Amino acid sequence: MVAEYEVAPKRNYASLECEDNLSFMAKLPDETMKLVVTSPPYNLGKEYEVRTSLAEYSEIQERVIGECVRLLHPQGSLCWQVGNYVNNGEIVPLDVILYPIFARHGLKLRNRIVWHFGHGMHATNRLSGRYETINWWTKGDDYTWNLDPVRVPSKYPGKRHFKGPNVGRLSGNPKGKNPTDVWEFPNVKNNHPEKTIHPCQFPVELVERLVLSMTNEGDAVLDPYMGVGSSAVAALMHGRDAYGCDIVLEYVEIAHERVQQFHEGTLRTRPMGKPIYDPSLPNGGH
Repeated sequence: MVAEYEVAPKRNYASLECEDNLSFMAKLPDETMKLVVTSPPYNLGKEYEVRTSLAEYSEIQERVIGECVRLLHPQGSLCWQVGNYVNNGEIVPLDVILYPIFARHGLKLRNRIVWHFGHGMHATNRLSGRYETINWWTKGDDYTWNLDPVRVPSKYPGKRHFKGPNVGRLSGNPKGKNPTDVWEFPNVKNNHPEKTIHPCQFPVELVERLVLSMTNEGDAVLDPYMGVGSSAVAALMHGRDAYGCDIVLEYVEIAHERVQQFHEGTLRTRPMGKPIYDPSLPNGGH
């Protein structure tokens, strides 16, 4: 099942398919994806996965990662977003388990981005988990990197040099500063504007930051565990081609609907950079 949506400019489209990711990726040419971004199942026994041993889970991931590396452009980036596998109260950080797989493929880890969010299940016998990680890998040192689109406001935007050859000039970049590798924005829960039936949905903002900084307009973005299409939406929003697949037909149908809503201008997303609601501030700080 494939759907293609023409957008402006015409070269940008979404190819979304209900199919096993290895079969889907096998049809794509080598080194054509500038960004591979995904969040695979965490082996927790969710409705869209079968719980297995960690060894078997790693073997499955290695096959998928191998295909992703084949498809990754020489100047591309691969971003793998995961949390913790939990077994009888013990947590296993999945990015630690998967690190050797990426390393065996010769990839280089550029950042271990920590995504912090304020809501989730409360733990009883340990601290409540409120973060996940995005491991950003590249094939080499010559990779696409656009800082300006993801700069954040400087803490002291008017600060100037008080001595030396630049006295009186702004001491920081007027466009803003390089963001930290700790990101804070809400996960997709019931009151989130992007919420669908998917139990572990990607927020579009997370992918937007990666798309803007790691690709150029017209580049291709792939999500091999597409879910309800948040990565495809983020890619199309910024003039990139989008490829994705999932084995749950209902999720793929929702992804098609969200892409159609994007073209119609009716898709609801949380704006990138919107401040987090703070009840202690007037109007929540908005």
